[in-house]
Amino acid sequence: MTKPTDIHTIFPPLSRNECLDKLREDNQLYQKYNSLNTHWKEEFLDFMAGKKTLPLTYDPIFKKLFNPEIYPERLSDLISSIISIPVTVIRALPLQESILEGNALLIMDILVQLEDGSLANVEVQKIPYMFPAERMSCYSSDLVLRQYSRVKGEKGKAFTYKDMRPVYTIIFFEKSLPEFKAPALNGKYLHFGKTVFDTGLELELLQRFYLISLDVFSENKYPMDKNNRVTAWLSLLATRNVDDLTEILAVYPWLEAIYQDMASYLHKPEEVLTMFSDALKILDHNTVQYMIDEMQNTIDDQKAQLSDAHSQLADKDSLINNQAAEIAALKKQLAAQTKNN
Repeated sequence: MTKPTDIHTIFPPLSRNECLDKLREDNQLYQKYNSLNTHWKEEFLDFMAGKKTLPLTYDPIFKKLFNPEIYPERLSDLISSIISIPVTVIRALPLQESILEGNALLIMDILVQLEDGSLANVEVQKIPYMFPAERMSCYSSDLVLRQYSRVKGEKGKAFTYKDMRPVYTIIFFEKSLPEFKAPALNGKYLHFGKTVFDTGLELELLQRFYLISLDVFSENKYPMDKNNRVTAWLSLLATRNVDDLTEILAVYPWLEAIYQDMASYLHKPEEVLTMFSDALKILDHNTVQYMIDEMQNTIDDQKAQLSDAHSQLADKDSLINNQAAEIAALKKQLAAQTKNN
């Protein structure tokens, strides 16, 4: 039996002062570190000190370790586990394309073409409210249009709609929306959805949705099973404390290669700082965009309320005018009767 790897040989422990001393040896590097906010400084020191792994739920870091150009087999295994179908990633696709002149499509995190021509979009979300159901629908429709444009362009007049393949929208939520934690879901963390007809009519439409709640997975402490690769991948994504990795590697020793790749960045602190800076910029942008969206929703609600109020005032004015006209008519009638008397 192979002896389990000592995780601290992969992530050697250092003291905080040792990490800072190394940083100060390179003035430019130290300045870059000081440009981070307090949270990201702590994240950096915890990683360099061998206490925590890199946070894979941040886009720049996820892309480093799941880059389809470098690790297609890694991404293939992740997608296969989630959708329960063996697939092979054959190439990464541009994250932004145009199918009609002047119309740019949505920018995605990771977009790949699978061996059978299917498309898969993998998204990792820090802010759950940034990815509502409406956005999921747009992203999935975008995949259909991209595939249609590409396949029709390749086949020309020989194209038929039977050439189209399924499209997969896979979203990992670090923090889930309240709907994902409803008691009726009983702690389920992986949700699959597609169009279903209420009559029982069976038609295989193209769009598939897979929504994964990492926080629900962690909170319910699902047992690790060496035959369940979904729990392996989610353990990788959801676990940050290095001390907890020994148990994970004992069940899933094949994850060691990824942890080794991650640990290689201990020798590349400048790249880590760049990834953290990029992650902070994206998070700040998304937070500001969320605040703008929320403020716009508030303004729209207020406008609707004012519109209702104006409508009610207009109705009241109309009623008053009608009543005034009726009073005037009655007075005229009364005056005529008085004159006749």
